[in-house]
Amino acid sequence: MKSMIFASRNSKELLRDPLNLAFSIGFPLAVLFLFHIIGTNVPESIFVIDSMAPGVAVFGLSFISLFSGTLISKDRTSSFLMRLFTTPLKASDYIVGYILPLLPMAIAQSAVCFIVSFFLGLEISMNVLLALVVLIPAAVLFIGIGLLVGSILNDKQVGGLCGALLTNLSAWLSGAWFDLSLIGGAFEQVAYLLPFAHAVDAARAAISGDYASIFPHLWWVIGYAVVILVVAIVIFRKKMHSDKV
Repeated sequence: MKSMIFASRNSKELLRDPLNLAFSIGFPLAVLFLFHIIGTNVPESIFVIDSMAPGVAVFGLSFISLFSGTLISKDRTSSFLMRLFTTPLKASDYIVGYILPLLPMAIAQSAVCFIVSFFLGLEISMNVLLALVVLIPAAVLFIGIGLLVGSILNDKQVGGLCGALLTNLSAWLSGAWFDLSLIGGAFEQVAYLLPFAHAVDAARAAISGDYASIFPHLWWVIGYAVVILVVAIVIFRKKMHSDKV
């Protein structure tokens, strides 16, 4: 209940910035249309909508990190959290309160991506709903990354790290735009040591109906998400005590 009340406040804060909300949805869709146009002229499998839509959906989730990181960093560097620190809320309650309003936003963002993909040739099937479920751990992962960064850095630094670096890393190391095996070697190995490529491959497996291939990739994403959230809670708890002092 305490986290729900805090989450309600955070929802209102997010809705006060409709321009960024529109950008986080509109930019991935623009990328989707661009690569669809390229795919009509370049007959490569990576540009097929069944492959492109999950990749763009994961890429779009990277923008959620910017929202979560900016929100927590602004609260942390203002007097708002200092006042809340006098309440019985624990560090985990704060983190859950930040996650709750962001998770539906992330799911809605992915849903919009798939709905637009229907008009570009993606088959309407129950596998799309499965892909949305498969993308939930990826959404939690990106939210957790933002919360972790926002617990350490100020909002301007969060903008540079989550807004520029993370979006580019998730784009190039996820295999969303090209087949990682085309480069191979150390690049491909590093990509598959990170969770982004696994998130894309799990979503693609769900879309294609290759259910057996989902969890070998999804476990990587879940593992990263859990570790990052735990680290975020630990760091936030330390910040609570240091800020009190």
